[in-house]
Amino acid sequence: MKHSLQLKIGQHLTLTPQLQQSIRLLQLSTLELNQELEQMLQDNPLLEREEEDEAAFAATEVPAHTAEAEAQSTEAPQQADNSESEAITTLDDSDWNDYSAAGSDDDDGEFTQGSVAGGSLREHLISQLIVSPLTPRDRILVAALIDDLDESGFLTQPLEDITASLQAELEELEHEELETALKHLQNMEPTGVGSRNLAECLTLQLRALPADTPARDDAMRLTSHYLDLLAARDVGKLKKMLGIDDFALRAARTLILSLNPRPGAAFGVDETHYVIPDVYIRKVKGMWIASLNVDAMPKLRVNRVYADILSRHRESGGSQLASQLQEARWLIKNVQQRFDTILRVSQAIVDRQKHFFEHGEVAMRPLVLREIADAVELHESTISRVTTQKFMMTPRGLYELKYFFGSHVSTDSGGSCSSTAIRALIKQLIAAESPKKPLSDGQLAEVLGQQGIVVARRTVAKYRESMQIAPANMRKTL
Repeated sequence: MKHSLQLKIGQHLTLTPQLQQSIRLLQLSTLELNQELEQMLQDNPLLEREEEDEAAFAATEVPAHTAEAEAQSTEAPQQADNSESEAITTLDDSDWNDYSAAGSDDDDGEFTQGSVAGGSLREHLISQLIVSPLTPRDRILVAALIDDLDESGFLTQPLEDITASLQAELEELEHEELETALKHLQNMEPTGVGSRNLAECLTLQLRALPADTPARDDAMRLTSHYLDLLAARDVGKLKKMLGIDDFALRAARTLILSLNPRPGAAFGVDETHYVIPDVYIRKVKGMWIASLNVDAMPKLRVNRVYADILSRHRESGGSQLASQLQEARWLIKNVQQRFDTILRVSQAIVDRQKHFFEHGEVAMRPLVLREIADAVELHESTISRVTTQKFMMTPRGLYELKYFFGSHVSTDSGGSCSSTAIRALIKQLIAAESPKKPLSDGQLAEVLGQQGIVVARRTVAKYRESMQIAPANMRKTL
């Protein structure tokens, strides 16, 4: 084999460090961006935040043609405060919805989960165990059961498995001893803790109520034996099994809905998530305008002292400082470019979804990434990064930019309708239906067809499930 040298000419894409940084900053959320900048401020002495008093002084020298934009920016802090309360994400009691038919469609009420300050569920139970008049052996068994509770207060393992695991530590441990320890645990607060399933949890809470509580006995029979029928809302079979009428059945169900399906969840630490809007949407002279949230924009600059020292001693070395100076300038430029791109993309979305801001979700039009990419002359992957974890505050609420994109469904007129608009229509139809005769997925598809929207029954079912709305038989009122 003969060795030789060959010269080939070709082209390939090289990601420079500056471009890599720009891409990384673009896909970060505002909170993640601030965390990234804090680290960079610590690592690079030539990078610093602009002081607020200097920023305010510089703002007084802006040209007159920017006065309107500055006036809009002064409104941002007040709206940002209002947005924080709307941006807190809450957790739904999905376990409760599993047996109560995914929510109440009448006036029976709904359990609201609250938080309890002062420690975890385990700490709360251990504090009761310490002052309980139990033997040391029983306390060890109860403590072992407490360690096997999940966040909702349910026992996660069968007693047989717990017995087997403890037999290596405790001699002559009988299964009956652990059952007795479980009874002690179930007598602690909160009522229902230590339950092995939802039916036992509700039954324990009903048993703790006064004996003269209306519908208590019927509710206990229902939770003990017929909870699956209640979830299926099989009214006829429930009345036959319990031997009661409609009024008594409704009273029993109302009492059950007032119980706590997750007794231990109130002791968990609620993690509050705050979302900072990147842009604000306002209607100015009949046009919807997007503007950046100036409070979310970090104010960075190059440290003048270090920069002056570097310029005076450039010839004597200082290559490390020179590199850090270049990195600082790149970062400032990339951060500014990030917000400029977010603003351009947001305005392009607003221009195409102006009917949504006027009329709501039912007026949402189909929109894909390619359309916005062509409008702002960027790649689809860039649009995907820009619209992920970036939020806009609108008169209708706080939305992620990705919310405004959706697939389309054909209409009889030859046009198209957004899947978001179809979901909104389905939600409106279900909200206006008769509680005693809810609309099936097929009937919903027929109603949409009468409005010119061609959609299959299975598509309606998919959209309904995505909104966590129960099927017709689960929405039927008892």
